[in-house]
Amino acid sequence: MKLETIARTFTRPRMGRRLAVLTVSLLVIGVCVAVFKTAGFGTDPCSTFTLGVSAHTGISFGTCQLVFNLLMFLPVLRFDLSRIGIGTLANMIGVGYAADFCMWVIGRLTPPGGLSMEVRILLFAASMAAFLIAAAFYIVVDLGVAPYDAIPQLIAAHTEKLSARSIRMLWDISILSMGFLLGSAVGLTTLLTGFCLGPAISFVSGRVKNWFE
Repeated sequence: MKLETIARTFTRPRMGRRLAVLTVSLLVIGVCVAVFKTAGFGTDPCSTFTLGVSAHTGISFGTCQLVFNLLMFLPVLRFDLSRIGIGTLANMIGVGYAADFCMWVIGRLTPPGGLSMEVRILLFAASMAAFLIAAAFYIVVDLGVAPYDAIPQLIAAHTEKLSARSIRMLWDISILSMGFLLGSAVGLTTLLTGFCLGPAISFVSGRVKNWFE
């Protein structure tokens, strides 16, 4: 794809509104990842893997997330520039470091005995709702996809043997399994982010897509 394809993502209608929503969405996603970790019911597949790498290397989650995204960014850059936009770059950098900061804040506020089950469930429910809505808005503003999401899309575009849904499922399961082997928690959050994000995107898109036209 030509570089002009990337340039068009920076000149979309309602660009100011798209950038504002993109920024808020990524910050909310970062906060939710930190809360997911605190609640202890698992995280989304990508975060599950990078949290595992962070725990084993001592490198911050944000830096692990950035390096992982950079590695996935290379094939996207090579094979399909149309998937790259300012949202791609913002996701690579913003979510992980926003989560790092929130983990630091939460760590300072958490009592020595830890959180009660009731508080953990409340945090889980609130952060799950916020995560699904923020992730849906991130997709709806259409300023480029995260490298993690672009990889299964690239694979689907170059194979006819499996459906795009099957490829995405296999991709998520593979990354999630590596995270689990690295010691990350896998639980209800993981299942809900996998099964509910698609419907959340459809729900939000149908109601707010005209905000950006």
